[in-house]
Amino acid sequence: MIGVFAVLMTTLADRAQVLFFSATARWPYLPLVLTPAGFALVAWLTRRFFPGAQGSGIPQVMAARRLADPEARAKLVSVKVAIGKIALLAMGLAVGASAGREGPTVQVGAATMFALGRLTPHRQPGLLLAGASAGVAAAFNAPLAGIMFGIEEMSRSFEVRSSVLVLATVIAAGLTSQAILGDYTYFGRTANYLAWGWGWLAVPITGVVCGLAGGVFSRLVIACSRGLPGRPGQWIARWPIAFAALCGLLVALCGLVAGGSIFGTGYAQSKLILAGEAVPQAFGAMKLVATWISAISGIPGGIFSPSLAVGAGLAYNLAPLLPQVPVGALAILCMAAYLSGVVQAPLTSFIIVSEMTADHALIFPMMLAALIGSAASRLICPHGIYHALAENFTRGQEAVERA
Repeated sequence: MIGVFAVLMTTLADRAQVLFFSATARWPYLPLVLTPAGFALVAWLTRRFFPGAQGSGIPQVMAARRLADPEARAKLVSVKVAIGKIALLAMGLAVGASAGREGPTVQVGAATMFALGRLTPHRQPGLLLAGASAGVAAAFNAPLAGIMFGIEEMSRSFEVRSSVLVLATVIAAGLTSQAILGDYTYFGRTANYLAWGWGWLAVPITGVVCGLAGGVFSRLVIACSRGLPGRPGQWIARWPIAFAALCGLLVALCGLVAGGSIFGTGYAQSKLILAGEAVPQAFGAMKLVATWISAISGIPGGIFSPSLAVGAGLAYNLAPLLPQVPVGALAILCMAAYLSGVVQAPLTSFIIVSEMTADHALIFPMMLAALIGSAASRLICPHGIYHALAENFTRGQEAVERA
């Protein structure tokens, strides 16, 4: 079931982006109207009918695993939330949001396992872990990344009694996705490598630069999620739909600055950079800003794919400083380092990028870049973004219980 849902979300996301880019190719300034209005509509639908579906969805799953009350869990990982997540994510991409589908697939996967495990409440934490891991595996066609995500990010430990459940669920979801879409590599197979010597300078440079950038992004998202101080925070709390429209306008402006390249998941632009093709110079910076704004707007959408795109964009900017390194190799290092800087899960980040590119010659450079990126990120943001955001949901539920 999780594999089927992952394929469905992939298909809807791709078609939504085709619709948006087809429209903007005909009317380049359409995002100035469509994106703010679309953000406002999606935010209203989320708040009115599908509370709990906003944002990535991974923090909701983490919070659900910590909550003891099954009804409180259901508010974050119910079938209704999963349906809303799928539909509203497609709507968001159709109006130009800078968002990904992988985080939402994690929430949908966890909701699927939660629904199947309603009769065994004591097993729900393990089922949620398995569903989340399977969501990553099916979304990226990366089974090892799904398992490592469950170990490193979702649970921060590995329960022996859950190991068989996680492995079985990951295998079932991954095989289902492959049966429908075929055996594919997310970004295609690459054959980049780093020559010994000066080329290896790229590893610490990309690790530090991209890790710091990832830490800045996480710090901004976490700060906004906890509420801005003073009048801006009061205005946002009072007028959330107007704030969503403002976010949409800012994303549209970022798109105009970057030649329309920052809308959607960023998959196409990442693939171009990996192939050594040109993209707008402002792509990396504007994609980072647009993803941050989309993440705080209150609409459903993940940050995995956009983070990989930001990393590739930063590699494109760094390429003139490291002419001895192939742009494709630099992009792979930057994707691993930036994603690690955002989520502060270096093993998961390195494995995801490794499985998505099938570039075994860069395994050790990727490992080092991811580790350096995570360490650099912690200088700016001491906590991983998903765990910090999960606390918002657990604190809210605890406040309700105390009341």
